[in-house]
Amino acid sequence: MAKPDPIIAVKDIRASSQWYQSVFNWKSLHGGDHFDVLVAENDEIVLCLHPWGRDGHPTMTNPGITPGNGLILYFRTDNMRAIRQNVENMGYAVEEDIHLNPNSSKLEFSLRDPDGYYLTISEFHKYEG
Repeated sequence: MAKPDPIIAVKDIRASSQWYQSVFNWKSLHGGDHFDVLVAENDEIVLCLHPWGRDGHPTMTNPGITPGNGLILYFRTDNMRAIRQNVENMGYAVEEDIHLNPNSSKLEFSLRDPDGYYLTISEFHKYEG
């Protein structure tokens, strides 16, 4: 079995970590200024944060490029409405409010994180062929 642990490059590890924790109610497993590992309630890794320009990773060298070009961080969750409420409570901007996605037939909404990554939060569903 292979399970991805997505890593995104961010300008400020602590600020991004705090943002994700406030939106999703995740917790920091690693913490610090160099790297952070964010985990869900079941301690499953959901996202890792890495600073731009550190450690020579080839896709994380240029902080001047648009973060997330060609990427959507897509989260399927049983807590979509609670997450949406967290976003509202924190005053974060929403790109697209809750609506029915005609492809999945599920409700979802979208926003950007502090670094500009595009996130879509969807009602949980299993993928069907």
